[in-house]
Order: sequence, then structure tokens, then C-alpha cells
Amino acid sequence: MKKCVIALFIVLIVVGCKKPFIPQEIKSGANRYLVIEGVINSGSDSTFIKISRTQKIDTVHNIIPETNATVSVESDANSNFKLTEITAGTYAAPPINLDGSHKYRLRITTLDHKEYVSDFIPVKNSPPIDSVSFIAQPAGLHIYVNTHDATNATQYYRWDYFETWQFHSIYVSAFISNLIDSIKPRHLDQQVYDCFASDASSNVVLASSTKLARDIIYQAPVTTISSTSEKIETKYSILVKQYALTRDAYAFWQNLQNNTEKLGSIFDVLPSENMSNFHCITNPNEFVVGYLSVGSSSSKRIFITAGQLPKSYSPIYPSVCELDTSFFDPTGHPGNVSADRFIPANSPYTPIDELYPVPDPFGLPYAITFSTVLCTDCTVRGTKTQPAFWK
Repeated sequence: MKKCVIALFIVLIVVGCKKPFIPQEIKSGANRYLVIEGVINSGSDSTFIKISRTQKIDTVHNIIPETNATVSVESDANSNFKLTEITAGTYAAPPINLDGSHKYRLRITTLDHKEYVSDFIPVKNSPPIDSVSFIAQPAGLHIYVNTHDATNATQYYRWDYFETWQFHSIYVSAFISNLIDSIKPRHLDQQVYDCFASDASSNVVLASSTKLARDIIYQAPVTTISSTSEKIETKYSILVKQYALTRDAYAFWQNLQNNTEKLGSIFDVLPSENMSNFHCITNPNEFVVGYLSVGSSSSKRIFITAGQLPKSYSPIYPSVCELDTSFFDPTGHPGNVSADRFIPANSPYTPIDELYPVPDPFGLPYAITFSTVLCTDCTVRGTKTQPAFWK
């Protein structure tokens, strides 16, 4: 018993002495380091490269876009393909169909005339995704990916994904107000009940078959969705994109995964140094974040409807919604019924339904129920435009 008490005391001391790890380079905030994200696509898809700068971690915005840079893809055979800035910090090129027998690198010249290049990287194309599957557990929906390479040449895999879901507001707003003196029924094109929303993956998803006899990945976890999420209350779609990695690229992503997602207890891995294959030619000692890969990706989309999931799944909405009532003065001309409390301009309230007295000599409503815009207007958190791929 005494030994157990001593052991517990030691563990408490160790845990109590833990301090957050902040790399000195980032902590100082003296520099804004270049962050380069993206893959040079060797096939029939466009190439997108996102370039940004870090800031001190205690600022509101940790990353800001690097604009007006000159970005190009270079081959070891001296060919060159220029990328164009399409949005702030995002640079793109149409399909360039690279020759797989050559290596390629990225060259970046920033507005302050600093020059950055990556190592020359071989082309490594992804095999097709066999399937994207899901298993509904009581606590939530688990999504998996399955793939293989019959030539046993891939072995290292990375995935990202893009989610889209259909959701609705808590209440149906059947009426619309001019916020002054009129409340009228909504037309069909004014409905704000059904909407779509989307999100991109932010976690690192990896798998390797190096310890297996064959290059097969079975049921690699992609993401989990809580049983209370509104993502799966109506219809949900996920597009999974697969990349083939070199061994060094896999090591970089695994290191990033360890440093960002697996810290927090005394048993987790320790933070490790940057393993970028980008270099600053202007200042060789400058810290650069990112790792370039070259190759074509493969992708697969699936749809999941509420009818495919357990009936116990029930969404929890992001706000508490309540109803209130605005009463009308029934006197006066039938065409000019006035309310004693119209919904004021710039108000967070939306009319929902009209209530009739019994009997009603004019056939007019005597009250309107209403709730907050967040509870009645789905466009606050999404869009009414149905995606082109939706079915």
C-alpha cells in the first residue's frame, strides 16, 4: 500500500509540472514563417498551392495569406509551368499532365524578393479508392476508406476529405415581414428552412501497408460524426481524396500528426523538429513549413441518408429556440390591421405562423408567432443553393 501511495505521488508531481510546449522560433514571434500547402497534380486535375505566413500564437489570426508571389513548377528537364493567384494566398494551374519519368519542384518568389524552392520530387500516382464505407455505432457514425495497389508500389497513403450536408432550421418561417408594418406569406423562392453546408478536413489521415504482405488498406478510419450532429439529420455526403506518398513524405505527415493531434499526456510523443523539403535560398537558415508531393490523386464520394442510420440518432442544434407571440389590434379597417408590436428593423426575430381568433368577424389573424433568425433562417449557417453533385 505504501508503494502505491509513493507511485501516485510521483505521477501527480510529473503531471503538475507539465508545461505547454511552444517552439522558441514560434514563441518569439520575431519572424513570420512561410507555410506552403498543396500537391503538384501530375494528371488531369488542376494544381492548387496555398501559401501563408505564421503569426504569434497568441494573436487572433494565426495565419495570413501570402499574396502577390510568383509561383512556378519546374522539372529536372528545365520545363516550367506558372501558377496564377486565384484568391488571396491560393495559387493554381490547369492540368499539366506531367511526365512521370522526370522529377519536379516548386519555386516561390515572394513580394519581398525572397526565394524558396523545394527538393526535386518524383511523381507518385495514387491507385483508385476501392470503397468508402461507414459503420453506425451508438455514439456516432464512423467512416472508413479501403484501397489497394496490386503492384505493391504505393505502401504510404494520405487522405483528406470534403463534407457536405443538408440541414434545416428549427422552425418553418411561413411569413416574411418588411420590419415596419406588414407581414406577408413567403413565396417558395423565399423559403429559409432547407439549406446546405460544407466543411473540409483539418486532421491528418494516414495509413501504411509496409508491415503487411500485400499493399492493402482495409477500413482505415477517416472521420467520426457524433450521433447528435445535425450533419446527419437529413442527408450527408463525403468526398474522400487519396494521395500516394513517398516514405519521406509519410514521415513528414506522421510527424505533423504527432505534433498536432497526439500531445496532451505524459505518455504521448514529444514534439519534434520540422521536416520540410522546402528551403529558403535567400536565407538558408530560415524556417519553412510544408512538404511538397507530386502525383495524381484518386477520389470517391458517398451519400448517407437519415433512413440508413439508427433512430436513436438525434441532432442537438447550436442554439436554444423558443417561440413568442405578437398580438394584433382587431379594431379598424380589415385591410389595415395593425399590430401592437411589429418586429422592429434589424431585429433577430422572424415571423413563423399566424393565429386566428374564434370567431373572427374579419377572417384575419389576431396574432403572429415568431422566433430568432438563428432558429428560423437556415441561411445564417448555410446556403440554399444545392451543390451540382447532389442527388
